[in-house]
Amino acid sequence: MSTYVYGITSSAHPALPEDLAGVGDPPRPVRVLTEGDLAAVVSDAPENLRPKRKDLLAHQNVLSEAGAEGCVLPMRFGSVAPDEKSVTGVLAERAAHYKERLRALDGRVEYNIKATHVEEAVLHHVMAESPEIRALAESNRQSGGGSYESKIQLGELVAAAVQAREAEDATAVQQILEPAADAISVGPDSTGWLANVSFLVARDTAEDFLAAVEQARRELPHLEVRVNGPLPPYSFVEPGPAEPAGALAQGADTGVG
Repeated sequence: MSTYVYGITSSAHPALPEDLAGVGDPPRPVRVLTEGDLAAVVSDAPENLRPKRKDLLAHQNVLSEAGAEGCVLPMRFGSVAPDEKSVTGVLAERAAHYKERLRALDGRVEYNIKATHVEEAVLHHVMAESPEIRALAESNRQSGGGSYESKIQLGELVAAAVQAREAEDATAVQQILEPAADAISVGPDSTGWLANVSFLVARDTAEDFLAAVEQARRELPHLEVRVNGPLPPYSFVEPGPAEPAGALAQGADTGVG
């Protein structure tokens, strides 16, 4: 039977709760596979697993339980190996990489920050900063709305200014938060967000990081800044050397927030 992998930890990691259950309906019992100094937190893999909220939360719960007692390298939702031997084989082959990551991520969590413009506020900024846009908008107003061509021109100018402001504000958010983090990982571009960045933060300095988030909100009031965390450090596990083909298929992220 295929093996579902939640995360990788040290073989010396404290035992998990005996009744811990993971994904599936009914939920599959969680167990630990050991290979040398490393261990994998696994269960049987359900057939036709899909990223439903119940299973996403089950995946996160297993990682939360395991991570409460020590460092765990989280796998993303849907990470499946053909069998247990494939899992232990990957642990053996990539032992040096996983041990290094466990040392680097010990005592650290991830906070994901997403930011977007508050539309009315950013338009106010754009108008205030561009004499050209203000002049054209006023000309259109005085002429009863302006011609079709002038309306198009105004729209293009505003759109270009907002786009430029997005890049500036993304940099500004990162500059405010980066000093309070140990590392950053810029996420993929997504529609609607001008910034999508994950920060690696020591658990004992998390309050400092969250204070920096509040600073960003005060200094950039035309932004909506959303925080998701603390999370297992998904963005900082790093792929390392190539795994054997088909040995461990990484699935989707567990973003349920």
